[in-house]
Amino acid sequence: MSEVSDHGRIETGPPAREAGGVLTIDLGALAANWRLLRDRARGAECAAVVKADGYGIGLEPAARALAKAGCRTFFVAHLSEAARARKTCPEATVYVLNGLRLGTAATYAALKLRPILGDREEIEEWAAFCRSAGERLPAAIHVDTGMNRLGLRLDEAMALKDAPALDVFEPALLMSHFVSSEVPDAPLNRRQIDAFWAVRAAFPKVQASLCNSSSLFLPQQPFFDLVRPGYALYGGNPTPDQTNPMRPVVRLECRVIQVREAADGESVGYNGQWTASGPRRLATLSVGYADGYPRAASATDAKVKAGTPIAQAIVAGRRCPFAGRVSMDLLSVDVTGLPAGAVKRGDTATLIGDDLTIDEVGARAGTIGYEILTSLGRRYARIYRGGEA
Repeated sequence: MSEVSDHGRIETGPPAREAGGVLTIDLGALAANWRLLRDRARGAECAAVVKADGYGIGLEPAARALAKAGCRTFFVAHLSEAARARKTCPEATVYVLNGLRLGTAATYAALKLRPILGDREEIEEWAAFCRSAGERLPAAIHVDTGMNRLGLRLDEAMALKDAPALDVFEPALLMSHFVSSEVPDAPLNRRQIDAFWAVRAAFPKVQASLCNSSSLFLPQQPFFDLVRPGYALYGGNPTPDQTNPMRPVVRLECRVIQVREAADGESVGYNGQWTASGPRRLATLSVGYADGYPRAASATDAKVKAGTPIAQAIVAGRRCPFAGRVSMDLLSVDVTGLPAGAVKRGDTATLIGDDLTIDEVGARAGTIGYEILTSLGRRYARIYRGGEA
């Protein structure tokens, strides 16, 4: 892995001239997004979710940039991620969303990490460890208000207020998770907010957290004491029905490695699923699903016939549709609409960037921007701007 610093620019991975794709990550935009969300939170603490390797941009550079901006609390999914966050930000508060794995309490304590306890067994195990260690260590309590995934049921949470276990460890945070906060008028939003208020009333001295990225934009403003945005920090749109208020953080460009002709009726790519309608000019790009660009973005005759939105790349300043399957290391783009000679071997195509947003890339691939971000590959040359990689 190489690393070169030049006026706030850090490069990691293979040299850009040798890599199939170049992923540019704007850490300044990441910090600006956190500050925007912090200001929306109206005095509630603004934490940051840096799970899934910082949503694909790198946990360490993300955490460093956010900490420098003022973030003091981080959320991750796994204990291994928490250990990385602790090493990167020694003084930060670090919560682990996926709970207390059996037999790992001592590791949490040694690294000063906080498990998020979502059932009675986890609560009892953490309490037993604290009792044996002779320390009242902090942990979060997760309450399920509608997701039916992790967390105590409402009746279990209400009963917990009188449980002896709470005298043994410190309930440092009470939290739940929205089901559909990106849909402002979803009836479940109000039901979840009301349920969480009821549970919060039973634990009035415990810091409370309900907000993810999208719920920071709900009219009810359910900010409580701490908000924990994730996707929006990395440039994803927390308000899908409106203009994105966040700054883009990632840009993905790749090389054109060949320009070729396809005759009318010839197929392109594996399984012959895309057929040239008239003579076509094709650009082959050096990125594929091994780089995290989803195979589901493949262009096929069936998609064209059904009117399904086709994945696109920006070549020579214009949008060009994919042609054929996305393969492991390559994909093809139909550049017939460009003037002759407008694209040649060695030119750059943009797969994420300009007006081709993470959310649109996800939609055209039949998925969501979250999956695009968190799948960003390790074969790219990574260029970090505005911070430390």
